Amino acid sequence: MLLHNFSNNFLEAGTDEAGRGCLAGPVVAATFISPEYSEIEIEKNHNLKMFFELMNDSKKLSEKIREKLKPIIEEVAISFAVTFINPNIIDKINILNASILGMQESVLKLNPKPLYLIVDGNAPFISDKGFKKEFTDKEKNILNSIPSTSIVKGDSKYVSIAAASVLAKTYRDAYMNEIHEEFPMYNWKQNKGYPTVEHRDAIKKYGVTKYHRMTFKMI
Repeated sequence: MLLHNFSNNFLEAGTDEAGRGCLAGPVVAATFISPEYSEIEIEKNHNLKMFFELMNDSKKLSEKIREKLKPIIEEVAISFAVTFINPNIIDKINILNASILGMQESVLKLNPKPLYLIVDGNAPFISDKGFKKEFTDKEKNILNSIPSTSIVKGDSKYVSIAAASVLAKTYRDAYMNEIHEEFPMYNWKQNKGYPTVEHRDAIKKYGVTKYHRMTFKMI
């Protein structure tokens, strides 16, 4: 079972992204504030028990388990949010900055706002170079007021980051399934925009689309 809390703050949120290494589609970030329950409460509630027992890094879960967990995650969350950052923004500010921007926007959507934030990876939640978006002063103050810690492989250590990773992955997969219908020759329903041999061969044959990231090496 994953760890529940890093900071000992009740309103601690975890954040993660999905789709960072793809050639097409958005990068999707999610943020999740985990509930606190006693072991007795967890044992008595089937969904809570499933949530805490099955939760893990989304890459380590089957698609079936991720889809099973998604509505449970949304049900038990104190608050959660999901943000899509599209390819034109990724190309403009780069994929790392786009991933962080998605996390920042997700945090701003939370109600209540977290008192602490744990971030998957080793990049800071707020760069020394400032923000990559023209946030309002109020939004900047909110983001700057939340202490944060970046944790390498946090999605396999803390339940809130893992839940965020599952939300980001399932929302993104659903979106890629939708745009697959528009451009079925790339088989995004199967490869979800990742650089598989099939996807690269399709780019060679058909060229790129409005959903491709033009700054990425396609071939």
